[in-house]
Amino acid sequence: MLSLVVYAGLVACLLGLVMVVRPMRRLRLSPRKRGVWLLGAGAAAVIAAMLVPAREVRVISPHTRLDEFVPAHQFREVHSLVIAAPPARVFRAIQETTAGEIRFFRLLTTIRRFGRPGPESILNAPERIPILEVATRTSFITLANDPDREIVVATVLIAPPDVHAGTPLTPEAFRQISCPGFALAAMNFRVTPNDSASTLVTTETRVYATNRATQRRFARYWRVIYPGSALIRRSWLAAIRRRAST
Repeated sequence: MLSLVVYAGLVACLLGLVMVVRPMRRLRLSPRKRGVWLLGAGAAAVIAAMLVPAREVRVISPHTRLDEFVPAHQFREVHSLVIAAPPARVFRAIQETTAGEIRFFRLLTTIRRFGRPGPESILNAPERIPILEVATRTSFITLANDPDREIVVATVLIAPPDVHAGTPLTPEAFRQISCPGFALAAMNFRVTPNDSASTLVTTETRVYATNRATQRRFARYWRVIYPGSALIRRSWLAAIRRRAST
């Protein structure tokens, strides 16, 4: 919802700027002073949406492996899809789907890294290598892998400057991180039999910031990238469905 406010505010800023620079009276648009008002209102909406604090949610009774490792979070997105295939085939497709099969993946990740080249990572993944394999051999680790049920991967998005970047991360170390300055992200894929002929696959991403300052810092990033992130997740599920159905 706040991402919608951010982008609505940006559109208002752009329209207001156009009206200030060129009122376009022939198109019967508002005069220049109303363009200034629209520009200011749009900027205020963007700033307000960026500053709204995120609400922390805590899981009381864990039901998934993701719940075990990330029982609290301030940022979350969930997407699901029913696939006409048995759980074992769907789970195999989750592990084998490549970046090249995910529509818009290359475009959106290029935008995310501002077109800059860089080392292999989930944002710069080879097209023919399973995307989860790329993730876990670069910046992610596998927290859990329950065959035909659930796989959970995680990474550290933000760390304090005094933390050594080369320190190996393990599932137990990830679970115990609690000192200020960290933003931790985890993502799962979970398969559940839907009926005798289909499977429900769900992917959930959670981010937990360990203090208010880091939470505010990440919130600004999250509210900008969320629409693209959601599109990637939906396209990812569609790619899994195509692979599982062949």
